[in-house]
Amino acid sequence: MAVFGYARVSTLDQNLDSQKDELSKYGCSKIFFEKVSGKNVERPALKKLFEQLRENDVVVVYKLDRLGRSLKDLIELVNDLAARKVEFVSIADKIDTASAVGKLMFHLIGAFAEFERNLISERTKLGLASARARGRSGGKPKGLSPAAQKKAIRVKELYDKRELSIEEICKVLEIKSKTTLYKYLRFENERLKKIENENKTETFKKLDKIIIN
Repeated sequence: MAVFGYARVSTLDQNLDSQKDELSKYGCSKIFFEKVSGKNVERPALKKLFEQLRENDVVVVYKLDRLGRSLKDLIELVNDLAARKVEFVSIADKIDTASAVGKLMFHLIGAFAEFERNLISERTKLGLASARARGRSGGKPKGLSPAAQKKAIRVKELYDKRELSIEEICKVLEIKSKTTLYKYLRFENERLKKIENENKTETFKKLDKIIIN
């Protein structure tokens, strides 16, 4: 069994020393580290870490946000570790998937994330149905053609999977430049964020009614 640490900061002028110190204190035999934004799909050190993992190994981070780019990304990574029979520890968050409590905490995080995704999906479908009933197409903000909007969805899907490089995504989807790809990605992120905000507002309104009643 090997205990590996992973440390990350978002910019070149930030310091990794505090994270490395905590990981060393925990007992990590090797620490993988990098200076790269969590939003960047290309994280070479994390990739190398996963390549070296074997059954019964342990991956340790100082905080959860050092590993995942988002809650969805974090859950996918930890599920990947579980499938490899590798345990996960977050020192500051006091999560250790080797313990019953640690597993429960992470399952709760995953359950809330799944609930949020289902809620957003349900609200989106209802909104589209309502828009169609009023004679509007709905669902897509202005700014891209229908064909480009569909391509933006695929860009987001492939980008979030972290299986292909930016160049490879451009090649697969026949996108001429990285600039265009990032334009599609921004468009889709803004669209999803708008839907999420609308759904949260509606949910809070309903919760307020329940509390008042």
